[in-house]
Amino acid sequence: MEATNGSNETVVQATARDMKIMGDGEDTAEENSTMKVWIAVDESDGSFYALEWALKHLFAHHDANKESPFAITVVHVQPPFQPTYTALPVGPVLFATSGMRDSVVKAEEESAAKILARASELCDQHKIKVEYLVLRGNPKEMLVEAVDQMDIDLLVVGSRGLGQIKRAVLGSISDYCAHHAKCPVLIVRPMKV
Repeated sequence: MEATNGSNETVVQATARDMKIMGDGEDTAEENSTMKVWIAVDESDGSFYALEWALKHLFAHHDANKESPFAITVVHVQPPFQPTYTALPVGPVLFATSGMRDSVVKAEEESAAKILARASELCDQHKIKVEYLVLRGNPKEMLVEAVDQMDIDLLVVGSRGLGQIKRAVLGSISDYCAHHAKCPVLIVRPMKV
């Protein structure tokens, strides 16, 4: 990453510093001087690589004893429960039972808890204070909608490194966010081995 004005200050840190200077010395509201950064995580190694990369590079010179100019939130989006059913022209339609739905929802909540616990360990290792948020919905659409509504300054997402065919079929959350979010989106690609 390129340093600004010859120092070791990262671009994000320089932006946060500049946001404070733009207040013309007046006491501005904390929300105006704090840069809101969201880091999206899911079960993929790519998202945790992005989280670790952001913690190491964007907030490298963070002093745990001073108030941070950043409001960092680790966000996980749980896809909505979609009951499985089979509709055959000659057979019956099978719907998910309420017990099955409850067990799937419980499994999703446990999965989200594990993902956030793993993220929490990384943040604790880097001594960076973050908040955690779990949203429900289509991950790409929820991220874009939420960053727009919450007035987020930077969204960090990982890249799974899908090929062109898989990306076209499955859709890429990072591509969708880059094209639809109103804030800057940093896509962290995993290192090639």
